[in-house]
Amino acid sequence: MKAILLCVATTLGATLFQSPWAMDLSQAYQAALQQDATLMAARSQASAGQEAVPIARAQLLPNVSASFYRNDNHLTSRTPNFLGVQAQMTYDYPSKNDTLSIRQPLFRWYQWSSFQQAKFQVVEADAALNGELQNLAVRVAGAYLDALLAEDQWALAKNQLDTFRSHVEAAKKMLSAGSGIRTDVDEALARLDMGLARELEAQQNVEFTRQQLQVIVNQPVRQLAVLNPAALSLVRPDPDRLEDWVALAKLKSPELQMLQARVDIAQQEIEKARAGHLPTLDAVAYWSRSSSENSLSVNSSYEQRAVGLQLNVPLYAGGAVNASIRQAVANKERAEYLLEAAQRDLSVRVFKEFRAVTEGVLRVRALEQAVSSAEQSLASSRRSLQAGGRTRLDVFDAESRRASAMLDLSSARYVYLLSQLRLRSLVGDAGESSVQFINQTLRY
Repeated sequence: MKAILLCVATTLGATLFQSPWAMDLSQAYQAALQQDATLMAARSQASAGQEAVPIARAQLLPNVSASFYRNDNHLTSRTPNFLGVQAQMTYDYPSKNDTLSIRQPLFRWYQWSSFQQAKFQVVEADAALNGELQNLAVRVAGAYLDALLAEDQWALAKNQLDTFRSHVEAAKKMLSAGSGIRTDVDEALARLDMGLARELEAQQNVEFTRQQLQVIVNQPVRQLAVLNPAALSLVRPDPDRLEDWVALAKLKSPELQMLQARVDIAQQEIEKARAGHLPTLDAVAYWSRSSSENSLSVNSSYEQRAVGLQLNVPLYAGGAVNASIRQAVANKERAEYLLEAAQRDLSVRVFKEFRAVTEGVLRVRALEQAVSSAEQSLASSRRSLQAGGRTRLDVFDAESRRASAMLDLSSARYVYLLSQLRLRSLVGDAGESSVQFINQTLRY
């Protein structure tokens, strides 16, 4: 019971003291799923695309129409007699007509091809939405990690600024005591001025990168969970063969699925064009009831029923059908070439991200060693400065090398994580689990 109470108290305390605008990557991703305008536009487009099948199917189903009219007629008739005198007669009578017609297409190749084409249009819309979901994960993670890198740059800039201030104070004290030289003071002041400029630039970059993330999640961003290097697991891609990732990409890539659907749509467009040479056959049913339809049938009523077939045979359309076929064939060839180009480009992108992950593991480890060596070099330079074996300029250079190594290490870690996500996005797998892979390396 004590353990449970302690856990609850710890959780409540963390909740109370956590900033109301704090978020981690998973929370940012969930917010973007609901708020990102680009994704919402893609969802609306996909919803619109889903209606293509019902619209096309309707052209194959019975078409029922009814019409009714009621008229009050005023008829004036003038007829000359044998003497040439006009005889005028006036009639006032009502007329009406009720009609019901049903038409069922039996053979319309154009509408059938449109129905098949609509199915591929739905596939294209779904693939486009899936592709946007993959892009969203990459965009959110990229904006989030850019914001973290900007914070790292700002922290290093502020740390260097404090160090430069201490160097200025130390150089001035040594100059006042007669054991220093003016050059050290000038050098320290120059470094301090440069540090102030860099710190201001880094602060502006933090605000800019947070604004970029805020646009995607559509809510204020005040505090972000930061990278926990101890939780970062440097692993190679799984599977660990480039050929397997290329095969997966060609099979599951939303981009290729969308382009393949466009090829299929273009094929059905050819079939629609060829339908211009084919006849159409409809079953028609007709019922009509009328009275006093014209001046010759006043006070007469009629009822007509008809059931039959209607065949339309195209004979000559001035060459438009053949031209439409050639145009559709050319458009299909274009779609096939675009698909082939995308497959080749996808292979290159998979290669790039696969190498970024595999080499990222080695790069991060190498930079970790570089940071350790730079810290050791800085410590040695400081001791040598105290012993008189190094100048203050040597210490400045050592501090710059350490800061550069630390910044390179932070950047390499973020690039490694983002490359993992980009690689998964190329095979259509950049979803919640992939985002969580990065999120588990973060902490408040």
